[in-house]
Parts: sequence; C-alpha cells; structure tokens
Amino acid sequence: MTRPASQAENLCHLIEQCGGIPIRFPTLEIVQVKPNPDLLGQAANSDWLIFTSTNAVDFAIRAFSGKMPALRKLKIAAVGAATASTLRQSGWPVDCVPHSEFSSEGLLAEPDLQTVAGMRCVIVRGVGGREKLAEGLRSRGAETFYLEVYRRQQPAANISDLRTDIALGRLDATTITSTEALQNLLAMLDDESIVLLKSILLVVMSERIGQAADDFGFKQIAVSAQPTDAAILETLTTLLNGENSGRSN
Repeated sequence: MTRPASQAENLCHLIEQCGGIPIRFPTLEIVQVKPNPDLLGQAANSDWLIFTSTNAVDFAIRAFSGKMPALRKLKIAAVGAATASTLRQSGWPVDCVPHSEFSSEGLLAEPDLQTVAGMRCVIVRGVGGREKLAEGLRSRGAETFYLEVYRRQQPAANISDLRTDIALGRLDATTITSTEALQNLLAMLDDESIVLLKSILLVVMSERIGQAADDFGFKQIAVSAQPTDAAILETLTTLLNGENSGRSN
C-alpha cells in the first residue's frame, strides 16, 4: 500500500476484512503550502473553484482558516466522487462532478464546463501536476490559474522489511495511485528488489498510470475500474483469487 500514511487506512482495513495482509509503505508525503493571500482573494472571487483531489480540499480549508469564502457567484467542481464527498462533508456544495470518468478529461466533458468563455476558473491542487484541465479551460476562453495548497515529496523510509518481503515472495500485489508514487517507489528500492517487483501484480488507478508502469517494465498491470477503495479491493480480490483479467506483458 503506497498511499500517503494519512490516506491508506480505509483500504488497508478493507483488505484485512477480506483476510489479506496490507503492507504499508508510503511513497508520497503530503505537506502544506501556504498560498499568497492575494491568490486566496482571487480564488474567493472566481466563477469556478475546481478541486483536483481530496488533499486539495483538506489543505484549501486550512488555507481559508477553516471556513469557505462567501459563495456569491462562485461555483464548485470536483474531479471525482471522493473529492466531491470530502467537499460536501466539509459543508461546501458541489455544482459539477464527472458522472463516470473521474479525471481531468471527465470533468472537461461535463456540460457545465463547456461554456466558460470570459469566466475566471481557479484550479485548487498540489504543486506541479498535469496541465490538461487548465489547457482545456483556456482553450474555451476561460481565465485560468492555480491555487496550490500542498506539495508531494518522497518520504524517508526504511526499505529493509519490504525488501525482505519481496525477496521471500511474500508480496502478492502492489497498489499505485499516481505516476509520481510509482516513480518514488522505484527510487526508494534497490535494483534487486525492483527486478522482482516488476513481476508482481501491480494495480493502478488509470490507463495513464498503467502506461507509465508498462514503460517502466512491469509485467502484470491491472487497471481498477474506478479510483475508489471498493474498486481497488475488487480488482485485488478478483485477480488474486485466480481470475485472469487486466493486462499482462
């Protein structure tokens, strides 16, 4: 389980309920970034406030000192169901969320974001990341900028236990939720462990991450139907119980 420590427990619990043994090995650490107050003011006065992750919601709330700005004309969009749920639990209404494809592409396909010419759209995210969403909105005439409220970094970790588990064949699957998490995992392990790891089932959250894993040389790659804990669990149980699905190289 390579998710940040604060985000892994629900899936770990689900795996334990099914008799599995989750090995916690975070490959990303999430830390707060304090945005310029002027950017917060621009965000509060935008037409659309677009959240790209649950982390974006959590750290934006901190940036706004625990309460959302007065809505006025502001509308809120979420890139996926989990992000939308986190917003609602925090008391922030959600006006737009993809119906099926939880990604930048899915959000851009929504009718509410088709006609945004002349509107100010603020994308709340971590430092760096994909440009697809901003590029799509700008191509439709929107004024778009970022409110970056956190950053991801590679955590310090002791790899000895994981290295032993890999060497002794105790690891049956790895889950990865982003390309950056996969890159960090490979950077944190030694060469011998990496060779063995690439032959073990790898469950990823999107075709894009799957393609990156393929480029890195992983041999068994499965793409979860949705980036949710339930879908990840279903993928794991289906494949580890012997049903052959997903992609192999």
